Amino acid sequence: MAVSIARIASSTWRARLRGQLLSVAASAQSLAALAALLDPDRVADAMGLFPVGVNGYSQFYALYVGVRLATAGLALLAARQGDQPILGDLAALFILAQPVGRFVAAFAIGLPQGLLFVVSGIELAVGLALIGLRPQGRFLSIRPSP
Repeated sequence: MAVSIARIASSTWRARLRGQLLSVAASAQSLAALAALLDPDRVADAMGLFPVGVNGYSQFYALYVGVRLATAGLALLAARQGDQPILGDLAALFILAQPVGRFVAAFAIGLPQGLLFVVSGIELAVGLALIGLRPQGRFLSIRPSP
């Protein structure tokens, strides 16, 4: 009996913490998208990008506004729908995709530098924390195990 109460309390604590982390991630992604929307040249410069012409800016907006807003929306939905852990798993994968891509690029050109290196570390920590706080069950499964 005591073990099941402890397990329920732990599960509730993990779900609450995961929901809060998803909300923070959604806010951060939204703010990053807003910054890119309001001052694209400054954000592009900070990220080491040089968008040129209509196609360059279109691609910048697609990645730094569109994908970030999609990630924010998914994270917010996952925070609200705690009984569907796959949404949080997908949000974690979207967040982890960025540092993983930078890691792959590191073999060809080296690790990111300055602020981008710090941002990569934060993205990695948040993504791994979301996976670590997942309710019991298989990763990317629809429901947690009983």
